[in-house]
Amino acid sequence: PSSAPVPRLQNDSWGKQYSHALFKAMSHMLCIGYGQQAPEGMTDVWLTMLSMIVGATCYAMFIGHATALIQSLDSSRRQYQEKYKQVEQYMSFHKLPGDTRQRIHEYYEHRYQGKMFDEENILGELSEPLKEEIINFNCRNLVANMPLFANADPNFVTAMLTKLRFEVFQPGDFIIREGTVGKKMYFIQHGVVSILTKGNKETKLSDGSYFGEICLLTRGRRTASVRADTYCRLYSLSVDNFNEVLEEYPMMRRAFETVAMDRLDRIGEE
Repeated sequence: PSSAPVPRLQNDSWGKQYSHALFKAMSHMLCIGYGQQAPEGMTDVWLTMLSMIVGATCYAMFIGHATALIQSLDSSRRQYQEKYKQVEQYMSFHKLPGDTRQRIHEYYEHRYQGKMFDEENILGELSEPLKEEIINFNCRNLVANMPLFANADPNFVTAMLTKLRFEVFQPGDFIIREGTVGKKMYFIQHGVVSILTKGNKETKLSDGSYFGEICLLTRGRRTASVRADTYCRLYSLSVDNFNEVLEEYPMMRRAFETVAMDRLDRIGEE
């Protein structure tokens, strides 16, 4: 017994002993192997197998949680990428021409800017005061640039903003075509549009302007075409929401009518 070899860790400090034990346990669990030495007895065999099973389970859980954590760091970008992959597959399935695919790609880049949110669902879950606060903040540049909203009742401004829908148009797009039935009017947040009349005269409108209200007031057909000259970030208002808001604020209806009559007079002079 006295001449039997003494294990090399038997007389070492407890720090070294625990460090070596931890290393062996991790070699079982993370490397999914049996470590530095093969098990000898049946007890060692079964304990080693149990250790490897526990290790494989912990390793899989670790990888799963790490992947979920990385994905959750920028879930909106991942959602955009997944959505655009579907768009690419759709374009490929229908064999769309290259220039159309490029325009679709540019539209998605300008419309979502690499991130996608379910904004309607998010706002729908909030209380009305919070929803109105967010919408007023998001549309602050539109309100600041639009003379119509400058001296208007804040309640009217909020009522309008909560019913607006964000839209993006590319250069050359016809936002409105003359002779069609109008169902929307538009507010320009950023961009330049041209109003094209029968006399081939162009009138430019830019940030803070609005158009399309004539048709909503007269319930007739479009009196002119409107073309986007640049990338345009607009807010649209449907005819039903337009009338709903103006029923509560008849003074603002007269403001819209004044601008509409002025524009009709200009069109009639051409």
